[in-house]
Amino acid sequence: MSAYGYDAVVIGGGVSGIMASLTLASGGFKTALVSRGDPVCCLSTGCIDVFSHSDEPLSGIRALLPDHPYSLVGEKGIKDALSFFLEIMAEAGLPYEGDPGRNRKILTPIGSTKNTCLVPRTMAHADMPPGEYLHVISFQGIKDFFPSYITSRQRNSTYSVYDAGVPTTLGIAARFDDASFLDAFITWLRGLEIPHDRVALPAVLGTIDPASVMEKISRAIGRKVFEIPTLPPSVPGLRLFRALKRVLQSRGVHLYWGKGVTSVECQGRTVEAVTLATTGRAKRVQGKAFVLATGSFVSGGLFAGRDSVRETVFDLPVAVPGERKDWFNTDFFSGAHGIERAGVRVDGSFRPVETDLDNLFACGSILAECEIMSLQCGHGLAVATGVAAAKSCAQGLS
Repeated sequence: MSAYGYDAVVIGGGVSGIMASLTLASGGFKTALVSRGDPVCCLSTGCIDVFSHSDEPLSGIRALLPDHPYSLVGEKGIKDALSFFLEIMAEAGLPYEGDPGRNRKILTPIGSTKNTCLVPRTMAHADMPPGEYLHVISFQGIKDFFPSYITSRQRNSTYSVYDAGVPTTLGIAARFDDASFLDAFITWLRGLEIPHDRVALPAVLGTIDPASVMEKISRAIGRKVFEIPTLPPSVPGLRLFRALKRVLQSRGVHLYWGKGVTSVECQGRTVEAVTLATTGRAKRVQGKAFVLATGSFVSGGLFAGRDSVRETVFDLPVAVPGERKDWFNTDFFSGAHGIERAGVRVDGSFRPVETDLDNLFACGSILAECEIMSLQCGHGLAVATGVAAAKSCAQGLS
């Protein structure tokens, strides 16, 4: 068995785990990130929802109960974490815009609007003032974008369809990375003589540098241009993950990708190492401290049995909202399902409670009381708690 030693080992490759890893690496700690595979954020809109039930997310967060993870982070901690995220994304070449004090609206692929906080620069012009004209561009054969739905909900709007030669969002995005394809698309777009104020497209403006593609189109037609996220899997979600992973590698974080944890070694009150599943020789990854960021049920960090919920790496105690009959509402779409509150309880330092492990911290959607779907706070909570848990971990290492 081969062994590797680190200051900190982060388990989970989603947004919370990556932000925790970047925080620790930025502090000069030798950091490893273990992930079973590409995370759920690849399926997301790529936007950072902080708290979408209020136009002012921080005001909404102040009303949460004291045991909600946001309350443990605190307002200053949330602002600092989001600021760090913006710095990281600028470094990655995928700039984001927004202010934690105010939500903005983006369009959805069915024409409704959604509150969010931080958005990729390619969606910055989506928050349209009333009365502006909108022209929507769609693509031949695309199946997860619905221009007629959008124009039926938006006053003063029309749409056109371009044949990119491929019907999938990822395939079209790859074509926009080609300068000759982009030039041909712009030539077609100019021929439309669009009189409208803004032009919207599904989020397919390249996989490498979508902001530059958008700016070139905007200059060529003299209109504000923005992307609309499509149904999952989402190109903006994939861009977000790839950008964060690039920064991880540039900051020297050691990645163990596609490798799950098969066993944990503890000595008294200390986690000493985890063993990873590999096709060849087993890998033993030692650390002075560990951060658990494996996500909730969808990501496999939690597993629901007939009468209880299990945490799948350390077998930590999991808080659940009463009996199983109380976990779900009869109406799936009503929201506020009790199971959203299930998770690992932590103290103010993001150490799991009801356990005797002193060098273990937890962050992200595995935490109890998150209610991510009800509060629409997924990536925002991941960023805030990932940074907060890593800072507590860093204090312990120091």
